[in-house]
Order: sequence, then structure tokens, then C-alpha cells
Amino acid sequence: MKVIMTGGGTGGHIYPAVAIADRIRRSHPEAEILFVGTEHGMEKELIPKSGYPIRFITVSGFHRRQIWKNVQTAKDLLKGMAQAKAILKEFQPDLVVGTGGYVCGPVVRAADRMGIPCYIHEQNAFPGVTNKMLERHVQEVFVSFEEAGTYFKHKDKLTVVGNPIRRSFLAVDAAECRRRLGISKSEFTVLCFGGSLGAGKINEVMMEALHTFNGVKDLRLFFVTGKRYFAQICKSVEDAGIVLADNMQLLAYIDNMNDYLNACDVVISRSGALTISEITACGKAAILIPSPNVTGNHQYYNAKVVADRGGAILMEEKELTADRLVEAVLKMKSDPRLLERMSGASASLGRTDSADVIYQHLKIQ
Repeated sequence: MKVIMTGGGTGGHIYPAVAIADRIRRSHPEAEILFVGTEHGMEKELIPKSGYPIRFITVSGFHRRQIWKNVQTAKDLLKGMAQAKAILKEFQPDLVVGTGGYVCGPVVRAADRMGIPCYIHEQNAFPGVTNKMLERHVQEVFVSFEEAGTYFKHKDKLTVVGNPIRRSFLAVDAAECRRRLGISKSEFTVLCFGGSLGAGKINEVMMEALHTFNGVKDLRLFFVTGKRYFAQICKSVEDAGIVLADNMQLLAYIDNMNDYLNACDVVISRSGALTISEITACGKAAILIPSPNVTGNHQYYNAKVVADRGGAILMEEKELTADRLVEAVLKMKSDPRLLERMSGASASLGRTDSADVIYQHLKIQ
């Protein structure tokens, strides 16, 4: 059995692909699984760390504002198609699975022309352009949110599966995670992060909020700034004369996100599809702040799904202030019933079997 996984750019496209590959390998240890990505995406680093080989092709996204740049984009596409075809001929996969990002386009289209069964997975409630273009080239379209189905034409190909997440987030004992992180039973724990690189606006508002959170009894805060902002935030804290209490911790990045996410009571974060899936799989109440700088404003739609169900508070950047953020957190801290309702609503959206369902639909012999 040979499988090509393709998807890239961000962790939101990459980690679901890894979860699917891991699921295939659990049932078929002998399977040969090859990833195809670009050298410019996070897949270049993340895929080898996950234990899989990767090949690279040339591809770039279309420019909506700087139209003249699409001449190079078209050239890249033709080059990427040729490279993808060469990889497919050499590897001879039994099937191809795409999980989003521009790199999927050339690989899936070339595979379809060669008669290789193809499948795609869409993580967001508002689908990406690439997946919408590829639906006619695939056997089945897996979607994380039922709402995403509205944007696809071939309804007969749609299957709602949720978003595949890594097993390390599942079946984890929250009390054990708290013990490992040194969190006491009485501490109301808040985890704030803006992704691996961080989010400037969230960091800016959290800097203001630190003044209040720093003096709250039985409140534990993990403020993950992102690597590129960490030194700047530390200096700002020092310049502001803020002496952080022992229960306030600044972190540049978290490798063991599964521990922190399972240990916390409330999450403050962006609303990328993977983040949403991990939060809901862990059944955590959240304050979701969609990035306004993403295609189709898809993070807003992701967050709205959870907020409409009652599992999160949706705050758009234009209405985000330190006062509003602090008020929301302290309200949940002071009202255990509210926190319990929100956590339950979040958990009701969480899927822990997504990789299994996708595996079954791939009909691997």
C-alpha cells in the first residue's frame, strides 16, 4: 500500500494530514506514505519531525490585489504540475489525500488525470479556494464543519468527519496534566496563545490585561507570546514595571500543547480550524479572537460555529479590549455553572474519531 499525503503552508493543513497518515499506519504498518509539500511552508520542518519523508514541488498562491504577479503564479503552477506528475509516476501511489493549501492543486489534479483515486479534507467552516476547485477531481470531500457543505457543488461527495487531531490530545487525564505543569486544584487556569508565531493584537491587549490578572487570587495564567514577540513582550513587561507573580508565566512557544490545553479551564486564542478542533475535543470553554487577515474571513466562521452553540465567546479584533477580555475571564472564574455549560457545549462539538472515519472511507485494503 502506497499513499501520498499533500497539504501545507500552516499547521492547520499539516497536522490533520499527519493524523490521517498515523491512522493509516496503525492498521497498515507496512504502508509507504510520502508527503508532498513546498519548501516555503511549515511542512518542511514538521513532516520530518513526524517521521515521514517529504518531497517538494513549486507552487504559489494567486494574488487578488497585485494581479500582475499571477503571471509568475501561472508559471509556478505549470512547473508544479510537471513535478507532481514526475513524483506520482515514480512513487505510484494507490491513493492521494489532500488536506488543503496551494500545494494540493497540482498533486491532486495530476493524480486524477492518471486515474489515481483522490480525496480532500477541508478544515474550515468557510472552505479554501483550492479545495473548492478540486472537488470535481476527487472521490470524496471530507469536511470538518457541516456549514462548509454549503460552499461545495457536489453534495453527493460530502462527508462530515470533523478535523483529525493528534492522539496526544485524546484520552488524556486533565488532573495528571495539571500535576505535570504544577497547577494546584484551586487555581482557575487560563491559556492564551496566538499560534506558533503569535498574534500582535492579542499580545497587545494581554499586556494591558496583565496588570489586572497579576493580582487575582487563585488565577493561573499561561501567556504564550509566539517566538517572534517574546523578547519584545518581556522588555515591555520590564519597562512597565510589572513584577509578575509566580502564577503568571510568559512563554515563547509550547511544544506539549496537549498538556496545557487539557490542564486549563479557559482558552484565549485565534480560531484556526485545528485550534478549534483541539479545543472542542478537549471540551474547553474559549474566548475566540478570529484573525481578520485570512482568506474569506474563515476564522470568523469557525469561531461562530462554537459561539452559536454556546461553547465560546467570539470577540472580533475591532471590539477587543483589555477590559472586555478581563471581564469575560473573571465572569467565567466566578460562575462555575457558566463555565460548566460552556465546556459542555464545546465538548458537544468535539470529534475524537475523525481520523478513524476518514480511514474507513478511504477503503484501504
